[in-house]
Amino acid sequence: MSAVFFIIGIYVDIGEDAQDNPVLNGEKHIRQNNETEQLASQTAENSTSRIPRPENGISAIIGKDSKAIIKNFGLPIRKDLSYYGYEWWIYNQDSQNYFQIGVKDNKAVTVYGTGSQVNAAPFKIGQPINDIFSRININTSIDFKHKGTTYRFELSEEDINTRPLIKLDNIYAQLYLDKFTGSVSSVRFLDPDTLVQLRPYELIYRGQLTNPKQPDELQWKMIEEGNKNQIYDLTNIIRTRFELEELELLEDVSEVAYLHSKDMLTDDYFSHTSPTKGELTDRLEESDIAYTLAGENIAANYVDGIAAVEGWLNSKGHRDAMLNEEFTGIGVGVYRKYYTQNFVK
Repeated sequence: MSAVFFIIGIYVDIGEDAQDNPVLNGEKHIRQNNETEQLASQTAENSTSRIPRPENGISAIIGKDSKAIIKNFGLPIRKDLSYYGYEWWIYNQDSQNYFQIGVKDNKAVTVYGTGSQVNAAPFKIGQPINDIFSRININTSIDFKHKGTTYRFELSEEDINTRPLIKLDNIYAQLYLDKFTGSVSSVRFLDPDTLVQLRPYELIYRGQLTNPKQPDELQWKMIEEGNKNQIYDLTNIIRTRFELEELELLEDVSEVAYLHSKDMLTDDYFSHTSPTKGELTDRLEESDIAYTLAGENIAANYVDGIAAVEGWLNSKGHRDAMLNEEFTGIGVGVYRKYYTQNFVK
């Protein structure tokens, strides 16, 4: 069995994708600041830069209890465990109304929407970026005090242009921007505690920094499965957005993707080429998977599957693989915070 044509989405670890390089994430982006007065005064000054939180739309879900969520939206299609202690309630009945609610201790702490008909007020999916930048002053740093600790998230120029953070009264909005179309791809709303747990930007803090509770092996399996399913859902939503056919989820290809994600972490490398398993063609053939066209996207150390998909969307090589009209099937494999998509025809 041979391939007629073979594509691999190229990972770029400098320039546009620098913030997603595994080497540049983690503790390097977290530091403690002992200059209490300086940080506190800047926090007070920056805290006034915000816009009102709407009374309607998915941002209004944050703070609601489980009963109110079910009353308004019904039972979710499924529930996915997250690394950060909340459970994603998935509402994926159709691509135009896709959203998911993070529920922790019986209360909504975050919500994510990407369907074109989702009410993401004060923003809109598909809204031109220039419209947002003309109405809202996007800060390069977000400062706040929460539970006795003072935090400052610092945003790079790349962050501003692809995933700015905006304060809405007592919650925060993280916009995922599609820089190729110049529009809003999706929106994630978070309460302060969830924002601190995710730490999606460089962080300076003064006080006590809490860490997410480390999952046990069973919980990791559930988290990985949830990220896998969300990556699959979101990939098809994006393809539908560009009038492409949805991809079929193939479990045998997903197993190949999973083993590559696990192999990268276990053997401490980040590449499409495994030192022991070879290229994607080698891995597919080893698993007796027939194909005429194949491609691969990889990512590491994103906060979750949502962020990985949005990152792929803003990198041309990855984007081309996701939006290749010839692909008919997909395998998704997640191991810890390593993510792999394998596309096949």
